[in-house]
Amino acid sequence: MRILAEKIEHIVVLMLENRSFDSMLGALYPKSAAFNGLTGQETNPVQNAADVQVWNTTGTDIKSMSIPTPDPGELWTDINMQLFGLDAQPGQQLPPMTGFANNYIRQTASPAQDYDAKNIMHYYQPEQVPVLSQLAKQYAVCDQWFASAPCQTWPNRFFVHTGTANGYQNNSPVHFPYLMPTIFNRLNTANHSWGIFFHDFPQSLTLTDLWTHLEHFHFIDEFKTKAEAGELPAYSFIEPRYFPDLELPNDQHPPHHVGLGEKLIAKVYNIVRSAPSWEKTLLIITYDEHGGCYDHAAPPVAIPPDNSNPSPFGFDRYGVRVPAVLISPYISPGTILRVVEEGNLPHEGKTYPFDHTSILATLRNCFHLNTPLTNRDAVAPDVEKVFNLEAPTNNALESIEALAYPIMDDELKTALAAPMNDFQKALHQAAAHLPDLSQLATTESELDKIEQHIQNLSNHLIKNIELPDHKTPSEALPFIKDKLQKFLP
Repeated sequence: MRILAEKIEHIVVLMLENRSFDSMLGALYPKSAAFNGLTGQETNPVQNAADVQVWNTTGTDIKSMSIPTPDPGELWTDINMQLFGLDAQPGQQLPPMTGFANNYIRQTASPAQDYDAKNIMHYYQPEQVPVLSQLAKQYAVCDQWFASAPCQTWPNRFFVHTGTANGYQNNSPVHFPYLMPTIFNRLNTANHSWGIFFHDFPQSLTLTDLWTHLEHFHFIDEFKTKAEAGELPAYSFIEPRYFPDLELPNDQHPPHHVGLGEKLIAKVYNIVRSAPSWEKTLLIITYDEHGGCYDHAAPPVAIPPDNSNPSPFGFDRYGVRVPAVLISPYISPGTILRVVEEGNLPHEGKTYPFDHTSILATLRNCFHLNTPLTNRDAVAPDVEKVFNLEAPTNNALESIEALAYPIMDDELKTALAAPMNDFQKALHQAAAHLPDLSQLATTESELDKIEQHIQNLSNHLIKNIELPDHKTPSEALPFIKDKLQKFLP
């Protein structure tokens, strides 16, 4: 029996931010041939200093749960150094994974003395991230899941939606309009429902093919409402809170508090677990990219998704390994999902690892969408083999609760006044490119305005895009909210 095609009717994906597999799940099980975790002896060199070794704290205080601080580098150039070392040239060779510490101490967004090389080698113990760890043990963890490219957030989130980054290595500068065909449009064509659930600003809204389907975008509370009513879409994609507002971000983007992301994971799991659709649902929890955090597993060579902008990088290499946890009552406890059962993945050629386009392959096979979006998801493995129970009998964990993380009185105020990270800056730019639909009376006029706006962006006819010089979330959020309110229904 193919569980995916015959029993699964709902796929839910929660994609968090900027954490490597080693940083979150490297200590989940002892390292063995069956689980590629940490030994505790892994190191990275530091120029003119002693090597630094992986390490952990045991605390759940704010400082312990916000490592690394400050934010690591995650530009394409940063990641090349992290993979290949301080002076090595990136290429098709096996990356030695020796440049994380040296790259971290070369960051310049904060004062130089703030970048302690040790922090980039930090990892969490299972008892510090009990929600993610317990779900990984109760269901399945994949230790062969890589970001789709050694790039920032936007390119990797584009891969999960479209199977390509269209040749863009970084979040910025923005390149509106982003016209790549999406899996959501493919679902529409096949008459399958879908929804994007978000907290503040959905990064997926940067894809202009979705601008004529705004009724599918919902604030996060609607996910619970739909689940309880038995009305979950065939595909639900969930985005975390990226900005501090009335609450702190829960995306786990360094140095955001990891415990708040744990609360979000628990919330999503509990909603899915208690819904009437539980036995027909697959929940995938993963991260867009590693965000500069250390991982020891070398990414393999990848199939380029297409021929878009092959210089300076042809997207022929996977990014750093990221956490991936898969949840379904058809999965037996303790499952470790792999494409190679024991031993290492081949560096080049078949068999290809799991990456974000495995979500596309899984959706295509579950909902009979057939034709791949790009060359990358054409070779990506789906997750069919994770279903190792013939009946939905793994029902022991009825709910899960995150640890209590008290937030200091001035922490929200500090976060609102802090400089925006690169991702937040890019979302600020994205908001500026949205058309204003607030004064239009009919759906037809809205569609006309959207199509004209996309055409004008394509033809570089819009010269007066308003982008105020906001430096902090407190300055940027009113502008972002206003732009979003004038666009979304």
